[in-house]
Amino acid sequence: MLQIDAFLSFTIAMSLLLGGKVITMNAPLLRRYSIPEPVVGGVLCAATVGLIYAVSGVKVSFTLGARDFLLLVFFASIGLGSDLRTLLRGGKPLVILTALATTFMLMQNGLGVVLAEAFGFNPLAGLMVGSISLTGGVGTTLAWSPVFVQQHGVSNALELGIAANTVGLIAACVIGGPMATWLIRRHGLHGPAARQLDIGSRTRGPTPPLDYFSVVWALLVINMTIMLGMGLHALIAETGVTLPAFVGCLLAGIIVRNATPLTMKRNLARMWPGVRQGMALVSDIALGVFLTMALMGLQLWELSGALVFIFTVLALQILLTIAWTMLVVFRAMGSDYEAAVVCAGFGGITLGSTATAVANITAVAQQHGAAHRAFIIVPLVAGFFIDLVNAAVISGFIAVIG
Repeated sequence: MLQIDAFLSFTIAMSLLLGGKVITMNAPLLRRYSIPEPVVGGVLCAATVGLIYAVSGVKVSFTLGARDFLLLVFFASIGLGSDLRTLLRGGKPLVILTALATTFMLMQNGLGVVLAEAFGFNPLAGLMVGSISLTGGVGTTLAWSPVFVQQHGVSNALELGIAANTVGLIAACVIGGPMATWLIRRHGLHGPAARQLDIGSRTRGPTPPLDYFSVVWALLVINMTIMLGMGLHALIAETGVTLPAFVGCLLAGIIVRNATPLTMKRNLARMWPGVRQGMALVSDIALGVFLTMALMGLQLWELSGALVFIFTVLALQILLTIAWTMLVVFRAMGSDYEAAVVCAGFGGITLGSTATAVANITAVAQQHGAAHRAFIIVPLVAGFFIDLVNAAVISGFIAVIG
């Protein structure tokens, strides 16, 4: 085992992010299909580490402690950019997207159970390659694996879940941008070029200058929001509800963003556009480094067991995601530009993670224009509502099958 320390791991992640950006800038095909820049460097690193293991048997492991904090920075920034009036106007799409994701989870688990039986596995093993690992992500996989091992006799539950999540995460990064790009061009859609982006900056056109105070104010506001968010997370945990820490930071950002204008002085109000510009820069970097670290930390040798079963299931799960997104989600969400951007994130919701979903919609927005409502409803569905619904769906399947 070769363990890379935290400082060097973070430095490698930044190098990979920069390298991915350079490659993307010089690869028209990657730009055309809005492949997120962190994916390029992160996947190359994961592939290299996997090759090292295959050739020498040495497992390279990175110390990725900074990854979780970067996710908090990103979602605090998302919340701070959320106007409550826009969120309320997006109430109906929020309900629709949650219903679409819930319906898809039922199909996802049904497919996993049927294929597990067909391959001679315990039917409950199908849930580990269904909504537990794909919609739920690594956190849900780690939470449910001991239950399946100890109570339901699925001895390789953790390995199945990690393998499925690994493949799903990569697939989600790859299919999101191309789906949205195809829909935008197929239907002649256009983003509101005049509106400011929620995260990052456009790849085309001039970027407004940043100043010292904008960035420092942004860092201060983000840090204070994370503190409030962790307090909210602790309060939520006291109720017995288990949710990711970034949900509290997202909610705290929404509270701060919409409460602050009632009390802040007039001169601070004039500074807010500059602060938002600073937050966009900070959050863009945080998301990029986070996703790079998540991908470079993938241990591809975990895929060695039950390869035929895993890849058969995942191939069908990916095809099901593409069909459901293109034929159902786009139309149900309104068949407009915002709907196309939501489609980019839906693959992240159902195959990868919340960060993957937001990375996909960020890449599309940078190419085609802002989609503020998508940046609100996709993280809320992926990081809040789906976690609650998924727990109920998994428990229901266990009750019926077990």
